[in-house]
Amino acid sequence: MAQRVLTLALPDDDATAALGARLGAHARAGDVIALVGDLGAGKTTLARGLIRHMTGPETEAPSPTFTLVQTYETPAFPIWHFDLYRLEHPGEARELGMEEAVDGLALIEWPERLGRDLPAQRLEVQLSFGGPERIGGGRIARLVDFDDWSARIDGDWRPQS
Repeated sequence: MAQRVLTLALPDDDATAALGARLGAHARAGDVIALVGDLGAGKTTLARGLIRHMTGPETEAPSPTFTLVQTYETPAFPIWHFDLYRLEHPGEARELGMEEAVDGLALIEWPERLGRDLPAQRLEVQLSFGGPERIGGGRIARLVDFDDWSARIDGDWRPQS
């Protein structure tokens, strides 16, 4: 399958969370969503929007920066939210139960820490700041489809150039 890319402007945190909710509406058991971006780029905000969409708006969804993983139950399947920022080598991810996440949805912040262990089939959401003119949380999201997400979600998907 050809890799496809969609680029979106996200003017604020609400838009970032709404993108997470939109992805959550199309998520299936076995999916991997890799969240890539610098500190503060919106990875946890997007994950929180997805988690709350699937579990309810009252769900506490703290960043797993210190716990490394948080799990959430949904009616359909569990969500595993990993934050790999503090890992020093890819093998440490196995200790977090990543193999168990195949029955649910895996949200992975700092997926580059997995090296070659990063699943080939995934949706990669690359978040970046919108530039100096984007004060107040403006971001750019670049969705790179390494699976079948482009067939599942609306949008103007185009081949990567």
